[in-house]
Amino acid sequence: MDLWLLSVELFLCYLLNHVLGRQEPNKCHLPGVQSCQECIQAGPDCGWCKKEASKSSNDFLQEGQVVSDRCGEIVTLIDKGCPVHLIENPRGSNVLLLNNETTSRRKGQREKLDEITQLQPQKLVLNLRIGEPQTFELKFKRAEDYPIDLYYLMDLSFSMEDDLVNIKKLGTDLMREMKNITDDFRIGFGSFVDKTVMPYINTVPEKLKNPCPRNHPCTTPFSYKNVLSLTKNGSLFNELVGNQQISSNLDPPEGGLDALMQSAVCTEHIGWRNVTRLLVFSTDAGFHFAGDGKLGGIVLPNDGKCHLENGMYTLSHYYDYPSVAHIAEKLSENNIQTIFAVTADVLHLYEGLKHLIPKSAVGTLSHNSSNVLQLIIDAYYALSSEIIMENSKLPEGFKINYTTFCKDNILRTGEGGQRCSNISIGDEVRFNISVTAQKCLKDADEFRITVKPQGFKEEVEVLLRLICQCECEKDRIPDSPHCTNGSGALECGACRCNKGHIGRLCECDINEGDPVDMIDLCREGNSSEICSNNGECVCGECICHNYKNPAHFYSGKHCECDNFRCDQYKGLRCAGNGNCECGVCKCFPGFTGSACDCPLDTVACMATNGHICNGKGSCECGRCTCTNSSFQGATCEICPSCPDVCTVHKACVLCRVFNKGKTNEECDSDCIYFNLTLVEDPRELPQAGQSDSTHTCKEKDQDECWVHFVYDGPYRGDQVHVHAVRKAECPSGPDAVLIITATAGSIVAVGTAVIIIWKLVIIIHDKIEFAKFQKEQMKAKWDMDDNPIYKSAVTTVINPKFKDS
Repeated sequence: MDLWLLSVELFLCYLLNHVLGRQEPNKCHLPGVQSCQECIQAGPDCGWCKKEASKSSNDFLQEGQVVSDRCGEIVTLIDKGCPVHLIENPRGSNVLLLNNETTSRRKGQREKLDEITQLQPQKLVLNLRIGEPQTFELKFKRAEDYPIDLYYLMDLSFSMEDDLVNIKKLGTDLMREMKNITDDFRIGFGSFVDKTVMPYINTVPEKLKNPCPRNHPCTTPFSYKNVLSLTKNGSLFNELVGNQQISSNLDPPEGGLDALMQSAVCTEHIGWRNVTRLLVFSTDAGFHFAGDGKLGGIVLPNDGKCHLENGMYTLSHYYDYPSVAHIAEKLSENNIQTIFAVTADVLHLYEGLKHLIPKSAVGTLSHNSSNVLQLIIDAYYALSSEIIMENSKLPEGFKINYTTFCKDNILRTGEGGQRCSNISIGDEVRFNISVTAQKCLKDADEFRITVKPQGFKEEVEVLLRLICQCECEKDRIPDSPHCTNGSGALECGACRCNKGHIGRLCECDINEGDPVDMIDLCREGNSSEICSNNGECVCGECICHNYKNPAHFYSGKHCECDNFRCDQYKGLRCAGNGNCECGVCKCFPGFTGSACDCPLDTVACMATNGHICNGKGSCECGRCTCTNSSFQGATCEICPSCPDVCTVHKACVLCRVFNKGKTNEECDSDCIYFNLTLVEDPRELPQAGQSDSTHTCKEKDQDECWVHFVYDGPYRGDQVHVHAVRKAECPSGPDAVLIITATAGSIVAVGTAVIIIWKLVIIIHDKIEFAKFQKEQMKAKWDMDDNPIYKSAVTTVINPKFKDS
């Protein structure tokens, strides 16, 4: 039954391609394909004809191998006469192994964690044909009232002292707020400072006891400690956090990445469940990362394993800080979503870290952490509203592609197809995931990958099984009688010859006969070329090569002919109007020329007047060649240098209607082709546009009078019918009285305006000068009085020797 359905499918494909007129080159790359297995790996459209070989079949066999054009597209194989049911063309498929429906959980319901399903399907198999993508739909539905584990990881260096006060009551407050989200909420607490070696902390004994300045009470420095594993007891959280004391270190960066690593990988110590995992990282400083440990003589890379004893990280002095990439890997591996609650001065640092750690958020912490509760709630909603799909590492040679329609109904592909935003709890999101195998691998035919949303433990298990072999290969018959007395194995319809035999049916024993004589039979005349270099000589016969395009082939006794090396026109061999036979175009009826590009039909040369090329040229290969240089165009009807049609007929209209221009004898001889009809008014003329040969004209005579006429007929030379207005439209003479009156009035008006303007200028100038005079006259009053600044002398000196004479 399956074979019958496959045959029907292939036959319908064949019919469809022929109905649509598909003419594409063969994509199966026939050269080098030697077996059915290699054929189906050449491309998803390649099939193998397993019809048994015969002398007339198109196989060429050599020792131990077959070179054949049995491999090709389905349409090509059917064209060559291969029955549909004998075409080997395995197809890919996907099979669901586990497909439980997503859980429609409501707040207050008490299903066990392993009974809650948010991802569908859970397990499937993709059977992959090389180059053929297989697609499956993945549905994610966030269950309401889903359990949450939150671990608060806090920097307890000296600068965070005021923050610790506000964290002491976080447990009960957070429990109360999270009740609005889920009834199953647990909270834990951990703290960190830095590595307990120089130069990160002061190792002086007194400073180890109390590292804080001015005898401020502090606890001994430590790297990381788990204070409280995850619990539902918010009061216990408040109590234990209330008992914590600040410590101190020397340099500003802290050992936060050490603490993050231990919090992520120490699953049993922290008490992580397979639920939504949130880790709040609170600090006001930067962090040390891989390589910084060398300052303290620590060179061993971080091993990414748990090293907690009694809640303390014991090997901080032994292993270096982890790298950011290592942290991102472990957080993702353990499905932990990170919330960085940091102060404004280091916000930029953790914004950059957010882009390197998947499923993380950043919030600005106030100087004393008073806003930490709202920050956690806001960050949780931001993280839960975005769904990001990810997959485990693909094997070599595989590609995966995501597409999705989110709530906005916009199609997203590539990286955008992996995520949806603004998703509320209870919303359903669907992703279409396509996997393509690009090559068969020698190591294995089955691989396993997982697909899951970031930050969630649920995942889809996808088994990838490669289709790299043909079913017919399992029925291989060694030393088959069909292959000339058992000289080869019959595999998928073709004979694969044993050593020492060649030929379609392995009928030629290379140890018998003279190989030189056999090769000479494959040479044309005295040529040194075997089969014209277009084929192979097998047992004295030329087996012509097939070209990559199935429409191209060599033929002839010595493969001397081909059907594709003919003249082309506009990119088409033989202009598409003939067949290429042995390098020469054989034209269809109605065409000629070396490329069949010359039609014999003259329809394209017919002018509108019914004459070929308007009588001004000859029709050659369906195109007009104008013999009169004044005419041009497709049918020699365009004459740029010729007068227009109205000008041509103007002289005859003037002499026939108004007796102007030509003499009576000239008018009778030159205008004999006129059929004249006179009308009294231009409105009585026929309307132009009634036919392509109707034209309306308006021309001037020698007296500057307008002559109106309409003619209907060819450009010139044949009978035309002319309708003309009996009277010409002459312009009337000028009105002398009006001209004289207008001129005189203009002169008087201009003169009066000039006089008025001149008078106004004189008046304004006089007023300005009089005002200046008055101003100067007022200044002259100071000359009539004594200078008020002048004071007379108060001392008189008499010269005793001065005597009046």
